[in-house]
Amino acid sequence: MAVILKNCSFITFLFLFQFLSWQIHGFKTPFHPKDVLPLLPRQVSWPILNSLYSAVDIMPTFVGVASIEGNNTLEWKGACFFKNIAWLELHNKSNSQFGGGTLHIKVSNAHSWTCMDLYVFATPYRVTWDYYVLSREHTLEIKEWESQAELEYVKHKGISIFLMQAGMLGTLSALWDVLPLFSNTGWGENSNIGFLKKHMGSSFEKRPLPWVTNLTNTDDIHSGDFLAISKIRGRWGGFETLEKWVSGAYAGHSAVCLRDSEGKLWVGESGNENDKGEDVIALLPWEEWWEFELTKDDSNPHIALLPLHPDLRAKFNETAAWEYAKSMTGMPYGFHNLIFSWIDTIDGNYPSPLDANLVASVMTVWNQLQPAYAANMWNEALNKRLGTKNLSLPDVLVEVEKRGFSFAKLLAIPEQDDWVYSDGKSTSCVAFILEMYKEAGLFGELASSIQVTEFTIKDAYSLKFFENNSSRLPKWCNADDNVKLPFCQIRGKYRMELPGYNSMDLYPHMNERCPSMPPKYYRPQSC
Repeated sequence: MAVILKNCSFITFLFLFQFLSWQIHGFKTPFHPKDVLPLLPRQVSWPILNSLYSAVDIMPTFVGVASIEGNNTLEWKGACFFKNIAWLELHNKSNSQFGGGTLHIKVSNAHSWTCMDLYVFATPYRVTWDYYVLSREHTLEIKEWESQAELEYVKHKGISIFLMQAGMLGTLSALWDVLPLFSNTGWGENSNIGFLKKHMGSSFEKRPLPWVTNLTNTDDIHSGDFLAISKIRGRWGGFETLEKWVSGAYAGHSAVCLRDSEGKLWVGESGNENDKGEDVIALLPWEEWWEFELTKDDSNPHIALLPLHPDLRAKFNETAAWEYAKSMTGMPYGFHNLIFSWIDTIDGNYPSPLDANLVASVMTVWNQLQPAYAANMWNEALNKRLGTKNLSLPDVLVEVEKRGFSFAKLLAIPEQDDWVYSDGKSTSCVAFILEMYKEAGLFGELASSIQVTEFTIKDAYSLKFFENNSSRLPKWCNADDNVKLPFCQIRGKYRMELPGYNSMDLYPHMNERCPSMPPKYYRPQSC
């Protein structure tokens, strides 16, 4: 304990020394407190690192575009070097078909002698990185442009520059925070819980035992009842955590209940993994689905049943719902419109440091690493928005530039329910349910003026579709919990939260222009 206290005092001294140096002398210190943290004992350094950095620090921040020499020179303040300028020089030193270029970056005014700045550089055709520790002019050589299209792009748009604000140390620390989100361990579960508490304000209050409702009698579950699911560990747990953070949803997956003509209970789900490992739309007997969630789903799913309001249940056309569900069975999960339900605005849906420039660069990286996956995730959807066909991601970015509008504006164009992709209509887990609601008559006369592929899971559970009288909930609903939720949590160690639950009426063009900025996720009326 004495050693720890001594080292903590040393850290306090470093911060005081740094502060006084800035305030009194105004000169650069030999080192910065954060730069020496790795030299301290792990039990001292890691708690401090964790307080300084988080998982979101793994994402770079867009600082600007380096244009060709003679145009406006880009200037910005870095994390280490406070004065930086960049410009691009075109040449053909390699005597190649399209020539090459040199990116010049001059860095100065470092805040310490031991810090460094880490950068990512991108065009629609390439992504690379570099780091700088010395105050001088640095160069990044590009021997040859990939094509005439890339050459024309950099002539007019230059090279995008992204700064890792946390530096090398912070980025590694952030990576240490991100990797556990996808770990199928207790460490992974705690990491997801910690992330959601920190960035969304989730509480994760423990429920009293038993954590699973005895559902031997499912007579109180009806067609159209909504299943909100939150996974908090493993591959899907990590993915859902990030999805929740950007969208404001407190659930990451959903399914819907259906009864057939003989009264048998089924579950319709977009995103069910088949025998080939593909995520598809499936209709499963309740017993099979529930058994899987209890015994085989290793993501520790928390599940809530949201019963439809009796008035809506009376309107629910089971025949039409079944016809729709059967027509979609076996179709792929709606990857095409997954990210577009989240992005509704030019700049109001990106938690810092995310922005449309970073999204474009992430897409570029994925396009190079897994082109088939990238095409499935966004290429077709971007072509839909442009009214084009078969353009690659680089071609899409070039076409956007030709038309004189931004990539951010392209991403914000609303998804249309009637768009048909190369593998058919595309519906994510929640879009599949809401399309079924449409077919079953729950949207009434507004059905043609609402695009449910624009809805997130939060948008779905916020609809004023569900039971609002707790006395009509099933007797087994939260029977063992001293806190009576307005819905029925049927599985999970922690009490589920659904802010805004059952509060919003339908209106035309719903959820097409809504911001979603954490941690408050403020939503204007009629967006």
